[in-house]
Amino acid sequence: MNYLLKSDNRVVEIPTVKIRPNRTQPRKIFDEEKLRDLARSIEENGVLQPLTVRKVSQSEYELIAGERRLRASVIAGFSKVPCIIVKCNDRESAMLALLENLQRCDLGMFEEARGISRLIRRYGITQEQAAGKLGKSQSTIANKLRLLNLTYDEQDWIVQAGLTERHARALLRIYDQGLRREALSKIIAGHLNVTQSEELIDELLYNSGAAEKAPKGSRRVVIKDVRIFINTINKAIETMKLAGINAECKHRDSGDFIEYTVRIPKSRAEKSA
Repeated sequence: MNYLLKSDNRVVEIPTVKIRPNRTQPRKIFDEEKLRDLARSIEENGVLQPLTVRKVSQSEYELIAGERRLRASVIAGFSKVPCIIVKCNDRESAMLALLENLQRCDLGMFEEARGISRLIRRYGITQEQAAGKLGKSQSTIANKLRLLNLTYDEQDWIVQAGLTERHARALLRIYDQGLRREALSKIIAGHLNVTQSEELIDELLYNSGAAEKAPKGSRRVVIKDVRIFINTINKAIETMKLAGINAECKHRDSGDFIEYTVRIPKSRAEKSA
């Protein structure tokens, strides 16, 4: 890919009507209020960061990065926007557009997952290669892609209800679609946090017997076993406290791991021994 900057690397002003959207844009939802806020800022201060485009004909350019800025500029009444022109083919243009959006922190969880999936399928790269391009771990990419096992309706409910990615991952433990929708409905209706949602899912799986019907090789049994060990840790702490040992226990859920830190006063521990 090469830059085609005119006038000694100066940014080029291009009419907005000559810039067409990128078909590989992963972002499908644009917050209208935030666009209006950006439009007011652009109206007051101008476009501070140039858009990136490529020339596709004598009179047309394809947007690579900066669709929010382009939309907001149009709302603000700008007929031209500052751009950097790059020379790249269709594959490179699509790759750049996907990467630029996937690296934005405000991309929705399912938009991000679909973008990663498209990146992998379209260019025949591995999850590990995608992770390298996006600066993420391979396990993070795998977890993102697993979100697409939820149906489009479920994804929409999750987004509309403002649930988190951890809510979505918890729901993936349920393979039966009817049971999963029941859980999702109860989570939304009860405004349950992640911990409460996981407890609800545990209860539904236990009562339905679905925990025994997971596909071979799934992680459900592992997760269930981990909870047994967590309960054992908690009971051990309670037992020490009843014995007069002022033990402390803190835990942190980092998504892929649950970290436990147990502090036992050394003097009391030695006496008890």
